Amino acid sequence: MGLLDGKVALVTGAGHGIGRGHALELARQGAKVVVNDLGVSVSGEGGGRDADLTVEIIKARGGEAVGNYENVSDFDGAGRMVQQAIDEFGQLDILVNNAGIVRDSTIVKMSESDFDAVMNVHVKGTWAPCKHAAVHWNDRYKATGEPVGGRIINTTSGAGLTGNFGQTNYASAKAAIASMTQTLSLELYRMGVTVNCVGPAAATRITGTMPGAPAVIEADDVPEGEWNRMDPSVSSPLVAWLASSEADHVTGQIIRAVAENIIWMKPWSDGPTLNNGGKRWDATKLGTQLATDIFGTRAPGLRY
Repeated sequence: MGLLDGKVALVTGAGHGIGRGHALELARQGAKVVVNDLGVSVSGEGGGRDADLTVEIIKARGGEAVGNYENVSDFDGAGRMVQQAIDEFGQLDILVNNAGIVRDSTIVKMSESDFDAVMNVHVKGTWAPCKHAAVHWNDRYKATGEPVGGRIINTTSGAGLTGNFGQTNYASAKAAIASMTQTLSLELYRMGVTVNCVGPAAATRITGTMPGAPAVIEADDVPEGEWNRMDPSVSSPLVAWLASSEADHVTGQIIRAVAENIIWMKPWSDGPTLNNGGKRWDATKLGTQLATDIFGTRAPGLRY
């Protein structure tokens, strides 16, 4: 018996890396999986049927899966993805948005097309599948009046949560996904849908583009029962649990899974506060007030 017996999942960007790890784990837990991948390079070029690689592994292990080759940022294509899950397996229960590309460079050198491409795949490519899944779940909810138990798990990264040199496009996109997660969790909870976001870390094709990165590995390269802290599937058990009925109470959360650690990321929240006592702020005095009372640094222009 698995955590996800009888469930139907759609995983985007699941031809390789972290997405493949998620698809394999969801299938291991009993889900039927639609494996989406456009088959492009890490920079979003080309195309192919890489999804078939993951489908073959799932089937070889006794699971059920079908391939899908749509572009996640194509609105109609995202709709066809969701419809394929319904046509093949009767409904959709779990959506894991993982697809992504990188085109790194500093802002001085980054082209407009490189910015737009990364934002399009990550942000629109998360929103569009969420939109079509939400419509499907809303129709089910209106038909029965019962919570549908839908699950969305999005993907952010450390770059989006803390910033990273040379990735104004990627970091901005990943931060937007975290914010989208929190908003969708508010909108969809009434129909029994939870929305959470994971921040994985692994030796993937994307990290392999960075100087000094470890060698790229695939989730199925790691033998059963062995531990590799850079395994692309390190975060996949967390994804499977968030997709299960055990996680009914968890929504709107950002959770990083880095090697041995699962880290709950606190959202933006109020910190130390200045109060002007109902008076207009004086720009000439703000430097000292902020330095001492907010930032905890020495006040500029003062001797100590």
